Parts: sequence; structure tokens; C-alpha cells
Amino acid sequence: MVFKRRDRRTILQRALDFLWPRGGWTRAFRYVRHRLHRLPGSPERIGRGIWAGVFTTFTPFFGLHFVVAAIVARLVQGNILAALIGTFFGNPLTYVPIGVISLKTGHFLLGTEFEEGQEKGLIAKFTDAGYDLLHNFWAIFTDARVDWHGLAIFWREVFYPYLIGGIVPGIVAGTIAYYLAVPVIRVYQKRRAKRIQAKFEALKEKAQQASAQVTGQPVQTKSDADDA
Repeated sequence: MVFKRRDRRTILQRALDFLWPRGGWTRAFRYVRHRLHRLPGSPERIGRGIWAGVFTTFTPFFGLHFVVAAIVARLVQGNILAALIGTFFGNPLTYVPIGVISLKTGHFLLGTEFEEGQEKGLIAKFTDAGYDLLHNFWAIFTDARVDWHGLAIFWREVFYPYLIGGIVPGIVAGTIAYYLAVPVIRVYQKRRAKRIQAKFEALKEKAQQASAQVTGQPVQTKSDADDA
């Protein structure tokens, strides 16, 4: 099949590539930066897209960040592709501090407590919520009793505080990313426009020289015109 990998990766290899991409995270970040520089649109519009992507990484909608980022980018009139690229701010290296900051902020705003050193309890709450969803789905087709206890605890102690607490740090991080990205993108776009203009002038000059060789007439180059 066309474009199909010859060496199929195992599940373990895919998981390792997710945690540490081939070439390292430095290469991955360089690729993201390269893609951002080549995006169409004004620097401000691209910056708003980046803001939407970074903000989305502070939301607990794991697995749906691309969708959420696209919606937020549409609301703030940002570049949607830039928003999708901006979600790479959330990665295995940053998800832990993002989660801790969001949970602490959420519990603080809600007047509840977030105790450190409860990683096992947190993982168990994720597991119980996933089990409830799976169990209740199969309960539709069987005589099993529906139970939302684990999911209710997850909503009350994890998801809702995460959702509320991620708003403030998400806005702060997104705003910082916006003001860092806009001037860099503006400078890059100006340099790229100059390079394109220079290439266009060179092609135009070559075309004039070729035409002059056919007609036998002298051609005034751009350097000659500047000297004149």
C-alpha cells in the first residue's frame, strides 16, 4: 500500500515515541516552530491561535484538545492551524506540572484542599472513572446495575477543580506565548517576504537577459538602475 510503513511499530515503540520522539523533543519543537513561521495570516491572528492552543492544554479534556483548541481559536478569531500546533505545549514533559498547577488553583478557588503526594489516589480516581464508563456502557446491553460512584468522585475531586483551576494559569500561559510569538513571527514574515522578492527580481532579471539575447538589445539590470 502507498505511504504504508514497511516496518510496523509495536505498541511499546509507539508509546516510547510519544514519550520521547525520534530525534528528541528539541527536534520536535524546532519542527513546530518551523510550521508556525510558515503559517499564512497576520502575526496577530497566528498569535491568537497559539493563545488558544496553549490555553487548551490547561483544560482536562484529554484526547479532545485539538477539537477544543479549534473551537477556542474560532471564538478569538485566531488561526486554527496555529491553535492545533499550540497544543504541543502540552506534552509528557509538561502535563504533570500543568495538572498540579490546575488542580491546586481549582481547589483553592473552590475552597477545597489538594494534598500533595496523592499520585496513587489520583491515578485510582482516573481508573475508577474509566471503569464506571465502561461498566455502564455494557450495562445498557446487559442486566448489570449502573453505578456512577467512581465517576462522581472523579468529577468532584479531579475534573471539576481541574476545569476551574486551569482557566487562570491557561490565560496567563497563553498570553505570555502570544506576546512572545507575535514579534518573532512578524520579523520572520518580513524576512521571508524580502527573500521571496529577491528571488522574484532575480528571475525577472534572468528573463530580461534571455529576451535581450534573442532581440540583441541591451538590458538595464536592477543594479544599473540603482546606480543611475
